[in-house]
Amino acid sequence: MSDFIANLCSKLAAIQPISVIGGNTKAFLGGRLIDEPISMCEHSGILSYEPTELVLTAKSGTTLAEIEHCLKDARQMLPFEPPRFGKQSTIGGVMAAGLSGPRRMHLGSARDCVLGVRLINGLGQHLKFGGEVMKNVAGYDLSRLSVGAYGTLGILTEISVKVLPMPELEQTQRLECSQAEALEMLVRIGRRPYPISAAAWIQGALSVRLSGAASGVASAASAIGGESLPDSETFWAGLRDLSSTEFHEEGRWLWRLSVGPTTPVNAIDAFCFDWAGGQRWVMTDPDDDSPFDIASKCGGHAICFAQNRSAGTGMQPLVPGILSLNQRIKDAMDPHGLINRGRLLGGTH
Repeated sequence: MSDFIANLCSKLAAIQPISVIGGNTKAFLGGRLIDEPISMCEHSGILSYEPTELVLTAKSGTTLAEIEHCLKDARQMLPFEPPRFGKQSTIGGVMAAGLSGPRRMHLGSARDCVLGVRLINGLGQHLKFGGEVMKNVAGYDLSRLSVGAYGTLGILTEISVKVLPMPELEQTQRLECSQAEALEMLVRIGRRPYPISAAAWIQGALSVRLSGAASGVASAASAIGGESLPDSETFWAGLRDLSSTEFHEEGRWLWRLSVGPTTPVNAIDAFCFDWAGGQRWVMTDPDDDSPFDIASKCGGHAICFAQNRSAGTGMQPLVPGILSLNQRIKDAMDPHGLINRGRLLGGTH
């Protein structure tokens, strides 16, 4: 165990509150930390990677750039196409925030791709899941529960993820249409065996990315129609990282609503959708939390992505039953409420 990890364990064992961050590129998500954060970037490096096994294990402070550079040499990739909001984005931060990019609709989310983790719980114990099992949380898949928990269930120290080969060819078809027409079109082409890896509507057009063998991509592109997008890699990166201008409007708040892909257009006033309709993006005036009610009525949930939000967690309020379950898991993993206080559910949770 490194001195860095041992120090974190000692602080928690002594019942001292700790807040941790990765590259600090996602500080605008969730509530504001109560305690001065410690950066995990010092704890970095790829621990093991065997391309034939399709598994990579890295320390939580390892940047996505380092991981993807390593994978690129073997023509492999992280299946969930993680967003990064800066060059210092880390694998630990991505997993803690539970973020997934456009390829989620095709190859699954960050939670689907995590195979195992090591973390420090609120008692200062450095645990491995699932090798070392805690009796008081038996039955829970802690590896996956830690994804999207914003570090409140434990300090992630090591993460093992599934990797996959890069496709032989990728091509994006762009078709001008309304949002309603785009959703209808996706239902139709979704019935066909086309190699669709991403589908998004923005700027009055539907973009469908095809990934796979050259012959299959060419055949599907011909059947879907539209025009081929020349710089598709830049387009999908802008959507993934929210760097496109549409996601930035002076004096407005950005919200992400996760809903069923077939949710009617008139239910949500979205300027963009991704994940073939499962992720809708909307803008509101500051302090307007109506997206929570809208998402709830559609059977989904909303998260505020506003950079200048200063109060609250920006997270969908949990119904009593789910809130109780969340608290029980939190109490089992961090009984004194020491880790990342203020990040989720407000207060010290």
